[in-house]
Amino acid sequence: MFSKPSPARVLSRPLPEPRWRPGLTAQPFHSEVFAPANEASGAGLALALARDALAASGEGEDARQVLWVQDRAAIRKGGRPCLAGLPPDLAHRLIHVAAATPEDALFALEEGLKCRDLACVIGEIAGNPRALSFTASRRLSLTAEKHGVRLWVVRLDAAPDLSSARMRWQARAAPSAPGRWDAAAPGPATWHAELFRARAHAPGQWSLSDDAGTLRLASEPDLDTAPDLVHLARPTVGRSLAARVHA
Repeated sequence: MFSKPSPARVLSRPLPEPRWRPGLTAQPFHSEVFAPANEASGAGLALALARDALAASGEGEDARQVLWVQDRAAIRKGGRPCLAGLPPDLAHRLIHVAAATPEDALFALEEGLKCRDLACVIGEIAGNPRALSFTASRRLSLTAEKHGVRLWVVRLDAAPDLSSARMRWQARAAPSAPGRWDAAAPGPATWHAELFRARAHAPGQWSLSDDAGTLRLASEPDLDTAPDLVHLARPTVGRSLAARVHA
């Protein structure tokens, strides 16, 4: 005979982890994004995740500054942030720090996390420098959580190593969906994102896109039901559509 588990034993079982999705209010304060350096997918996804977290926490209209720190190797591999390509609500309040070494970059990140006048902090570090040890990442996690400033560290051309980051992503560029009004125009930025470590969520993979500043799950258009907007306009052979109707 099998006995039923006691209520206390049932309650002590861990609850199933919720699946991550854009717009969750409970966002960690320290995340990492691993990405190739030659496609800007890491910085793009980190920025999209940052804006999603700020909006979900009610800070979408936050006018505080955003700190962006890069070490010299990250600048050489991926370039500096382009102000013209940033969202209009962020371009005018970006503070960029070009650090000579990973040690200098980590120092700038930690000092930035202590400043509550910053909306968030984004860092880009190339490779697996010795300075970015588990102890260093632990310091960043504790500082971010203590002062309430969120941090995203983009790891360019790096292998996942020991880290205390609460959420860790692998990112790469993905094909964009066709433009709504012009199929030949570039579509919204899209990433293939794999969440391979998180304390509050199960691992998973998503296709994410930046829809006018809002992070969304990307979906392919339904070609069977979507109207063919490109072919709604037809040549009139020099005459208006009204002339063709009455001809």
